[in-house]
Amino acid sequence: MKDDQARDTWSVDAGASLQSVLDDPECPPLLHQALTGVLSWQTRNETPVHKALMAPRVTSQWVAALLALGATATVEGEAGPSVLPLHAFLQRRTAGEVSALHIPLPPSLPPVSEGDVREGWGEAHVARTPTDEPIVAAFAIVEMDGSTVRQARLALTGVWPEPARLAEAPARLAGGPLDETSIRAVAEAVEQEVTPRGDFRGSAGYRRAMAGVVTRRALEAAWRQGEGREGREGKEGKQEAGGRMQDVGCRGQGARDE
Repeated sequence: MKDDQARDTWSVDAGASLQSVLDDPECPPLLHQALTGVLSWQTRNETPVHKALMAPRVTSQWVAALLALGATATVEGEAGPSVLPLHAFLQRRTAGEVSALHIPLPPSLPPVSEGDVREGWGEAHVARTPTDEPIVAAFAIVEMDGSTVRQARLALTGVWPEPARLAEAPARLAGGPLDETSIRAVAEAVEQEVTPRGDFRGSAGYRRAMAGVVTRRALEAAWRQGEGREGREGKEGKQEAGGRMQDVGCRGQGARDE
């Protein structure tokens, strides 16, 4: 990354409410999108950051967005504080309590030349209705260095034993172009990687198929936004899989809902 494209980190106290996180001007668009989904104003006001991390099933979309953003956490352990990747803490690889979150922010300057790093984000989900909790959701961040992917992270909900997890397949995008072919290949790999459990809202087969759909749509949204191509702020569509039709929501523009 060029020196004139400084990347800042936004630190959030673990005692802060989710509503205060949302209200902060530093809140990244992807995180903003996750917090304004199915979480009510009351839930955001009553839920502090540390509680949301310790009980992520209530706030799985928010946790997935944090994972995609590459957040780290300061964990207070017996040997003192240490900074860990959030995904490592969520897998309970270390004991202790989170005292702060650290969230990387997009490059502070827009790209002006071929060598500049730019970032795109995308979110996609399937739900019974627009106001229902998503059955499966994907949150993606893609960093581009010119026409080459520098790194890509994508977290999904609804397709793992835990509420949210980073998928491994998107890492294979690094070093290559981001295009329809590479996105489709990753989406197919994600379908094979996930380990969904069926319930009354969707069978394991349905969730697996939808994991591929939302992965593709989230990465396509990140591609459009990273390339600076204009598109609609949101779109609703229909996608058929497993014999069922569901609403599919997709966002990938930098604008925020007010």
